[in-house]
Amino acid sequence: MANEVTVPLLPCPDIDEITDFYRALGFTPTYRQSRPNPYVALQRDDINLHFFGMPRFDPAQSYGSCLVIVDDTQELYEAFAQGMRAEFGKVLVAGIPRMTRPRPGRGFSVVDPGGNWIRIVKAEEKEEEEPTSKLAQALQNAEALANGKGDDKQALKILDGALKREADAPTADRAKALEFRAELVERLSGAELD
Repeated sequence: MANEVTVPLLPCPDIDEITDFYRALGFTPTYRQSRPNPYVALQRDDINLHFFGMPRFDPAQSYGSCLVIVDDTQELYEAFAQGMRAEFGKVLVAGIPRMTRPRPGRGFSVVDPGGNWIRIVKAEEKEEEEPTSKLAQALQNAEALANGKGDDKQALKILDGALKREADAPTADRAKALEFRAELVERLSGAELD
């Protein structure tokens, strides 16, 4: 068989809130139903996301997630960031909803108002480079915890410990670790990014 299409169906507490959020990211509603069950279909180019409403659903407890495979993660990130700035006055980097910064070879994630993780990855993933130091390995682990599981607090703890232990790490590894540490502190403080 060929030309099959799979579309994720994700939970949310309010289809109107989800619709407004995704409109800011350039999506268009293609179908909406209030009764008997709240449901909305959203599309941006070839990206299709469908949501069903669940009253009393807690976004912080969501396990909803999907991969969106694209040719250029940076281009999509910039488009989403521009939409967030226009709608919210800033790029949301903390809380729900939020968007992580893109990482080379790893893409980025959007956590929507339903707590769903929309993981944007490059179509042709490069093989991940081997860490050049113990600090670089700790950075990879911290990024996986923060951007993959949303555990910014534990990621910061790992990174802080590695920065103390690996004072002689290569300058480039130290700079990357400090940059990501600053982002984690920003996320945990609830500050927003322009």
